[in-house]
Amino acid sequence: MKRIQVLVIMILLSSLVLVLLYSTLTSERTFSHKALAQDLTETQTLRAHAPTAAADDGDDDDDDAVPTHPSKQDRVTSFLNVIDISVPASFRKDIPHNRAYWNRLLHANLRQLDQGPYYIPTRGGGWSHCKEMNDGHLKTNVNDFTSYTDTYRDYLRGMNCRYPPVLIDQPNKCISAGKPFLLFAIKSTLANFEKRQAVRETWGKEGLYEDGLSVSTLFLLGSSSLNDPDLKPLLQFEAKHYGDVLQWDFHESLFNLTIKLNAFLKWSAVNCPGASFVFSGDDDVFVNTPAILRYLQSLEPVKASQSYIGQVIADAGPHRDPKNKYYIPLSFYDGPYPPYTGGGGFVYSGALLQPLYKASRILPLFPIDDVYIGMCFKMLGISPDKHEGFRTFDVKTEDRYNMCVQKELILVHQRSPQQIKMLWTGIHSPLLMC
Repeated sequence: MKRIQVLVIMILLSSLVLVLLYSTLTSERTFSHKALAQDLTETQTLRAHAPTAAADDGDDDDDDAVPTHPSKQDRVTSFLNVIDISVPASFRKDIPHNRAYWNRLLHANLRQLDQGPYYIPTRGGGWSHCKEMNDGHLKTNVNDFTSYTDTYRDYLRGMNCRYPPVLIDQPNKCISAGKPFLLFAIKSTLANFEKRQAVRETWGKEGLYEDGLSVSTLFLLGSSSLNDPDLKPLLQFEAKHYGDVLQWDFHESLFNLTIKLNAFLKWSAVNCPGASFVFSGDDDVFVNTPAILRYLQSLEPVKASQSYIGQVIADAGPHRDPKNKYYIPLSFYDGPYPPYTGGGGFVYSGALLQPLYKASRILPLFPIDDVYIGMCFKMLGISPDKHEGFRTFDVKTEDRYNMCVQKELILVHQRSPQQIKMLWTGIHSPLLMC
């Protein structure tokens, strides 16, 4: 009798387990179908805003096929590609619509924006096919194109190339840092290991500072030319060891700094939108990290969300002398520059990362990166704030090694790795009396 009772109980338990398993599978299948339907609906809604023709931005991703399960990054990138910013009338007035090639490209994009928010998809072909190979188009639109130098002609051919492939990524950088209060984004090159190491050991050291404010550091690099020694194995080791190297597949040059800027804006808008502030600068500047943290922490909430701070360059315009490294042909750009901060080092609100990325999608590439980012801020209706502590053009000669002077500043430009270490040690010395 007992055996029969045990057998009946086992049969009942087995039946209950089977029923629960079936219910779970059915529920998961229903949820999966609903999620897939929602994904497709959202993607189709975004694509409804797509213009009939959009320039290839050079990204290797091919968005022409609708993914059945978009990743989180795909969702964020799709959201960022909906260009829905409002451009102030002052921006349109300050950068006039005239016969210059860049000006015409800009105002054509603004006319498209005036028709309403639209979605910019990437096209097939990727980075290797983004260049304009038909010089006939450029000769038609730039009347003196044949008089341009080889460097400038090549730049015009590549103005649709914005987002090179990532060679070394740090996708979890800001996740592991827990939304850094300050993100240092430092422009560097492959050969500048000594400069990067000096930054790591001094003002760019990652971690928690006073009041628990967290600091993270990234070095932004392109690739070297074929004539340079192959430093890739060393850079890969460095990136793995320190976890602070971002590298893209484009050749380092003065004009390509704007590509580096665009690549970082896209990366940070996707991977680090929670940073409170971003510092953009060169690897040969000296930064008084405690001073900049104190200053940023003192900002009122509204100001903290709309900041663009540095040494302001106002009433500037293009250099027209072909011998000048910052030469801009009149047929390429005609007009003044908006006020902007010196590119050696400036800081801005992390809340502006995604709006800046969207503004950069409207602006055609420009050969000078600090002017270009100033244009992006101007498009958002934000003017730069002058801060006397930023000295991108250095200080008086007699003050270069005066530690009491340095202790009151936030940034000075063009210091060697040895000088950076000396200044850092000096301003933190317990023996210093100012």
